[in-house]
Amino acid sequence: MKVLVTGAGGFIGSRLVKKLIVEGHEVFGTIHESPSQVEGMQIINADLTNDEFDIPDVKFDVVFHLAAATPLVKDKKKQKRINFDGTVNLFNKIKDKTDFIIYASGLGVFGNPNGIVDEQSNIKPDTDFVKIRLDAQKFLEESCKENNIGFSVCYFGDVYGDGSWFTEMVVKKLKSGMMKVPGKGDYDKCFIHVDDAIGILTTIAKDNLRNQYYVCADSMSVTFKDFVDYTADKIDAKHPGGVPMFLAKGVLGGDLVKLLTTPMKISNQKVSAIYNFIYPSYKDGIDAILNK
Repeated sequence: MKVLVTGAGGFIGSRLVKKLIVEGHEVFGTIHESPSQVEGMQIINADLTNDEFDIPDVKFDVVFHLAAATPLVKDKKKQKRINFDGTVNLFNKIKDKTDFIIYASGLGVFGNPNGIVDEQSNIKPDTDFVKIRLDAQKFLEESCKENNIGFSVCYFGDVYGDGSWFTEMVVKKLKSGMMKVPGKGDYDKCFIHVDDAIGILTTIAKDNLRNQYYVCADSMSVTFKDFVDYTADKIDAKHPGGVPMFLAKGVLGGDLVKLLTTPMKISNQKVSAIYNFIYPSYKDGIDAILNK
């Protein structure tokens, strides 16, 4: 396949690019602020918020749209420029160069749900960050339909792995004794190892699974505190205490804390029908990272 990956310098994007290259695909990747460490990728230097960037005159079998600001970006105008305006600019550059786009989103689109979330659950985001991301998704949905382009979405749980927030905000802070969990940490969360995230993305592309929506996380929900405590036990660190919500919001921002502390349980039955998880539980994934 000829593939375009936006956000190719990011945590998920760089690993997706590497997997695709190993499998023998021809990979192009947009890079803005993050330098690429992946050999074999054809680099497109592009700031998606500026519509003056160029995309090579190539017919892509699939475009993975991963480039996005995270909730750590507190400036709502900047979030909109990157997550919505950047998506519009990208589509205008690629609409005649592909017939399949895969969009990476998150479970935050379901807001604060009652019961188990699956692909039929109501979309009701309750943070500005997710509302902007959902507006970008809706734009792509409508534009792809108008242009006869296939469009599929992955709603990922919290993606973790070596070198991610898991390393920087959990492992390192546990080792230093500086780790704190927002509130009591007693909210259920859904996690997915980055290897499984990219496995799902590549499966959707290779199997040509168009116009589909997948809720993507492993099979075992866990409270955030239990997730962190399990990690602490693996590295012989103390279990962390909690920090009041208002203090956590002051440091991390309201949207990020709300996304982190909103309880979430999911059914991954649909995605499990197309993909066999390498790490079916958070324990498997954490063990694989820390046992390296």
